[in-house]
Amino acid sequence: MNLNIYLKRGVLMLALALGTLHSCDDDVNENELIATDFDPAFTITPVAGKMNTYVLTSQSNNYISSKWDIGYGPYMGKMTEEISLPDAGTYTVTHIAVGAGGATKEVSHEIVVAQSDPSKPNLVKGGFFNDAADVAQWTSLNLSPTGAAFWSFDTGSATIHAAGWAQEGIYQAIDVVKDKEYTIDMLVTSASGSDESWLEVYAGKSFPQPGVEYKDNKVMGLSTWDGCAKSAFKGRLSIVGCVKNDGTASVSNVVKFDTTGKIYLLIRSGGNKFTKDGITIGRVEMRAK
Repeated sequence: MNLNIYLKRGVLMLALALGTLHSCDDDVNENELIATDFDPAFTITPVAGKMNTYVLTSQSNNYISSKWDIGYGPYMGKMTEEISLPDAGTYTVTHIAVGAGGATKEVSHEIVVAQSDPSKPNLVKGGFFNDAADVAQWTSLNLSPTGAAFWSFDTGSATIHAAGWAQEGIYQAIDVVKDKEYTIDMLVTSASGSDESWLEVYAGKSFPQPGVEYKDNKVMGLSTWDGCAKSAFKGRLSIVGCVKNDGTASVSNVVKFDTTGKIYLLIRSGGNKFTKDGITIGRVEMRAK
């Protein structure tokens, strides 16, 4: 079948080049290569014994792949996907089915989570940047005395802007327990890509010092040298990021500590050819596994 399509397209291109293309039964209808008969419908099933955990199950398999969006931007998943929604609220869950030729169809359903999971609270204060009180939970590291790098805040987000190798960071203190594993994540977006730029997330025990580049326990991030953030992106940092975790030497958002006490969650970003749109973060979370 693939061979037949290839030959017909070859004939079509040759006829175009010769200027002698005529209507005939052998002409290729490009639309036939784009799927239309597939259904993105899915069901939502609570998982027994797991609070606020759900299985999303596609009701069809007549397409190539599934993307899911639970509020952090679309990501490539499986046709049966397990998700966790630890906080109470109403969530719009979208299934995007991808068919032949790149055709997509999507459908959305709401999940109402009545009660937050007490075992997985978000340890980040003001991580959703909902208002001035949220923003006040963060401290600027003051790494760019010229002001060439700075954070701006809007309802629901914070955006880093930078130029000429300038950088800036924001941080807050968080109490952790020895040997307990935690996950860190956030929504990251940019409408355009960068070059020679980075956004890095740290969870270190050393106190951040103004004017000093923080390097204690890098957990995750974006880096054009490592191959991400070169073009527009939107999604969870754990999915779109490419920076290796100092603790695991792999791309991972899991972290644990050898003592109980205070650590500093710090987000540091900057670069030379930084995206004109800035890098926007939101829904910053740190939770026990």
